[in-house]
Amino acid sequence: MLKCTRCGKTYPETFRLTCDCGGTLFVEREYFDFFGNLGQHLDARRYLNFLPVGGTLLPPPVPAITPTVELQVDPVTALFKLDYLQPSGSFKDRGTWVTVAKLMEEGVGEVVLDSSGNAALSFALYSLPAGIRIHTFVSYDTMPGKLSLLRRLGAVVHFVDGDRMEVHEKAVEFSEREGITYVTHWLNPYFIEGTKTIAYEVYEQAGVPDYAFAPTGSGTLFLGLWKGFKELMEMGEMTKLPRLVAVQAEGYESLCKRSPTKNQLADGIAIPEPPRRDDMLRAIDESNGLCVSVSESETLGALNWLKRAGFLVEPTSAVVLAGMWKLVESGEIPRGSRVLLPLTGSGLKITEGI
Repeated sequence: MLKCTRCGKTYPETFRLTCDCGGTLFVEREYFDFFGNLGQHLDARRYLNFLPVGGTLLPPPVPAITPTVELQVDPVTALFKLDYLQPSGSFKDRGTWVTVAKLMEEGVGEVVLDSSGNAALSFALYSLPAGIRIHTFVSYDTMPGKLSLLRRLGAVVHFVDGDRMEVHEKAVEFSEREGITYVTHWLNPYFIEGTKTIAYEVYEQAGVPDYAFAPTGSGTLFLGLWKGFKELMEMGEMTKLPRLVAVQAEGYESLCKRSPTKNQLADGIAIPEPPRRDDMLRAIDESNGLCVSVSESETLGALNWLKRAGFLVEPTSAVVLAGMWKLVESGEIPRGSRVLLPLTGSGLKITEGI
């Protein structure tokens, strides 16, 4: 069932974004025996018994089970989760795959979304074989490489002269005016069902980390990690949650104190007013987590380190490493900790040098 975080009202598991009261929704199910319910596939279908889709209408390609690479980054052990190796080049394929499967089950043939690039690319890739027409709203400063891919995948691109929040508003207006289903990942409960599989994979590959970082704008990865680890704990696989760390871009913070300077490099998380802010605060509270914001220069330093280490990622991915360094330096993260750092987007989609 779907359950409202504000009033507690429940709904059947059909596609909807919010409660009638305006509250956010999560899929709520009771799961037992994690290892006893795993599938035999070596991709996301391994976790079908923990996902709110029937399994008969699944769009290709199927998201991968991505590697987790363990490296000593003194004084901690870093677990780099290489989700930039997904089919469209970002972790968002996980949420898109579940969402498109749900749309296919309900016969939806046309959708609207807004994106800084990665979500639109992911939806365009998965909607193409599903026969779903996609309208994507983007700002004029979206990276040219991403725009080129969007057009090649057949997306109808709508440009907005404004920031990320204005792009969102225009997409909503268009959806309501044209009567086309709006599928924003910001609110979509099925998207979080897909992103929670990162927690499942990390648990199988490396056990329970002490800390789990996430680039955090709208919160879809952050909340997915929280939900996935929480479900594992409810199934008896762990006794406490990892401490969740929301890493935000300076000048766009919604959880940390807002900085007067702006980190323009981490464009994927430049979302100062996310609709799931209260959900993220709850996740921080339940996991004894915290928030850290990073500057443009800190992001660039981390990006260059990742390149030298062999990880070809986009700038937004680098904020987790920058945030970890900052918290290690402040003494917040003790020596010897095991720290999950998801690398979320591929650098191959960037055509301009950084």
